[in-house]
Amino acid sequence: MPLEKKTENWLTREARFAAFANGPLLDFWQQREEDEFSGVDNVPIRYVRFRSPHHNKVVMLVPGRIESYVKYPEVAFDLFQEGYDVMVLDHRGQGRSGRMLEDPNRGHVVNFDDYVEDFAQWVDREISNSHYLERFALAHSMGSAILLRYLAREPTAFDAAALCAPMLGIHLPMPKWLAHRIVDWAEKRQNMRDYYAIGTGQWRPLPYVVNMLTHSRERYRRCLRHYADTPEIRVGGPTYHWVRESLRASEQIIAEADKITTPILLLQASEDRVVSNPAQDAFCQVMAQAGHPCDGGAPRVIKGARHEILFERDKLRVEALSAILRFFAQHHQLSVDADANSTRG
Repeated sequence: MPLEKKTENWLTREARFAAFANGPLLDFWQQREEDEFSGVDNVPIRYVRFRSPHHNKVVMLVPGRIESYVKYPEVAFDLFQEGYDVMVLDHRGQGRSGRMLEDPNRGHVVNFDDYVEDFAQWVDREISNSHYLERFALAHSMGSAILLRYLAREPTAFDAAALCAPMLGIHLPMPKWLAHRIVDWAEKRQNMRDYYAIGTGQWRPLPYVVNMLTHSRERYRRCLRHYADTPEIRVGGPTYHWVRESLRASEQIIAEADKITTPILLLQASEDRVVSNPAQDAFCQVMAQAGHPCDGGAPRVIKGARHEILFERDKLRVEALSAILRFFAQHHQLSVDADANSTRG
């Protein structure tokens, strides 16, 4: 079915969301393959695969902070229907992967690059030397920061990468210099370093009307049910140390953006209150100055979208997903043309 025809169905999904979720989506979810490996310091890292013997292209899906692959069946379903195998990772300290602290609710990592090393091991395990002719990455928020850190050292690992509301800076309730001063102060005090950052705490369900993540009531409620029904995947606020590591990682990404030559599509949510949109603008400017600009030369703004673009209401989600699929198809065609030219030569 042509993409244009499928988008017509996607545009009416929320109106029949319960029937979709309890029918085709549930059937799809039951076909998953779950697996794990030992990441840095032997932390167990869990992930899920959706595969077909008829597919020769893959999307590695990299979630954001606190997320689990149990949240991503709908995204995986739509990509799978477009002919992609899909794999989704649970980062250390969240989802079904192992925790580093006694309190499993605290969002924590020892070194931000531990996420990157886990991701690199996952890529080597699943797609290096594999049969896939097309290899793409799709990342959200913190997952985008992890992916970009990886691409700075392995720019040819994927044919192209799409970033949704990437965490290239955190939307802070204070000046950045003050945030750095607070986390540096906490870093020197063990009882504070690994405790919830100011204004955060254990996971608790927030009603839809006060959420800052999406305008889609149906998708928000479904995500909330996942966490309510599965206590072991819950993650609350980040530790001071996580905030410190993430601030530093975000700055490193922009400083080293010139090393990233992978084709990048960056989708920006105009109503984002979680990550910094100006930092995304700065990243695209550095990429352009280095001679390998983001697709379109700047972020593609999804007007009216909140942070979780792939879980937004139908119209906004379709705009984003269609852009991602066209971007992937475009870079597949570029690689095909390049191969044909090299054969002629």
